[in-house]
Amino acid sequence: MARILAIDYGAKRTGLAVTDPLQIIATGLMTIETPRLMAFLKDYVKKEEVELVLIGMPTNWDDSDTHSTAAVRRFIGLFKTQLPATAIQEVDERFTSRMASQAISQMGLKKKRREQKGLIDEVAATIMLQEYLQSKS
Repeated sequence: MARILAIDYGAKRTGLAVTDPLQIIATGLMTIETPRLMAFLKDYVKKEEVELVLIGMPTNWDDSDTHSTAAVRRFIGLFKTQLPATAIQEVDERFTSRMASQAISQMGLKKKRREQKGLIDEVAATIMLQEYLQSKS
């Protein structure tokens, strides 16, 4: 089987998470500066077999667009033109950042690590991916 990659897209930073090849475990991969994201993804899918890319779609409680929705849609368009052989699917990301913040505070990490802004993005991507895996089973 191939991996599933999850993206928590942000204007400055983007969190990434990935499954193992058997698609059992979701693990945080990294946080990357968003301008470097597409180059990283192109390289990653050359090295690793990726079956699906999940991208968090930001929406409000009433399903209306947020200030970030248009940027995510632009990125999806770019992704489809740059990596047309790789499937991409939108997933709801409404609660992932809040859940990530709560999880980080409960992990017992040192204060300096908890305050790293990129950690929330990576954990949010991991939560999105884990929820997707649970919905499949």
